Amino acid sequence: MPTIDYLLIGHVTADLIPGGRVLGGTVSYAAPIVKAFNHRLGMLTSAAASEPLIDPLREYADVSVRLASATTTFENIYREGGRTQYVHSLAEPLSYDAIPNGWLDAPLVHLAPLVNEVDPTIASRFPDATVLLTPQGYMRQWGDDGKVNFKFWLDQDMLRAVDILVCSRQDIADAPELEYKFGDYVDHVIVTNGDQGGMYYHDGIAEPYAAYPVVETDPTGAGDVFAAALLSSMLFFDRDLRAAIKVAARLAAISVTRMGANPAFTDEDIQSALNSARMG
Repeated sequence: MPTIDYLLIGHVTADLIPGGRVLGGTVSYAAPIVKAFNHRLGMLTSAAASEPLIDPLREYADVSVRLASATTTFENIYREGGRTQYVHSLAEPLSYDAIPNGWLDAPLVHLAPLVNEVDPTIASRFPDATVLLTPQGYMRQWGDDGKVNFKFWLDQDMLRAVDILVCSRQDIADAPELEYKFGDYVDHVIVTNGDQGGMYYHDGIAEPYAAYPVVETDPTGAGDVFAAALLSSMLFFDRDLRAAIKVAARLAAISVTRMGANPAFTDEDIQSALNSARMG
């Protein structure tokens, strides 16, 4: 495998829709934005053999697939009052041993579990990298019927090995105290809140940030784009997270004006976001 500078770990998903299935998953939404920053992206995932949904991702990343009997498959049913989510099948777990040798020196590591598939000990295996976690996949549980429910998650050992945690208020709606508890173990915590902006927690200080105003078309994946843009852009600002948050908020907003898991980000999108953050 060729050398990379951004390692992305998590399941791609097949999301069931009327009449078919579409590509989903944090890694799928993150890949185009990482590529737009000209990072050399390596993606470790798991899916069924010859899964066609993976093919579009090869435009953005070197993809290493742990073959499984099925691709992780979700179904979302929307009714008045909210969403009910079901897991219909699971791909294989992802461990440190599954990472190609040529990818182990990546300076940026993004752990993106959806169904508890990423071995938590991976976080401690990259002491020289900046490790970002989007933890939503550790906060899901389901029974034999596949119906997804919230699971309280606060793995202190893993959190201490993480440099940046990004989650949404929606992710932790059933345990809002996690917004403050995460900061006991992680140096940088960002909690997003859609068009309300969000909060950045660091050194015991909570700093609000503003959302970038847009007209929303498709909000799916905005948090995934935010996290990937944050990690992708921080090196442009000598790891200044406040500047990177501005970039991430702007690009996440742009993503909700475009449909699908692979929104096209132009060089102009990236440069405008970077220049705006530089100007403060």
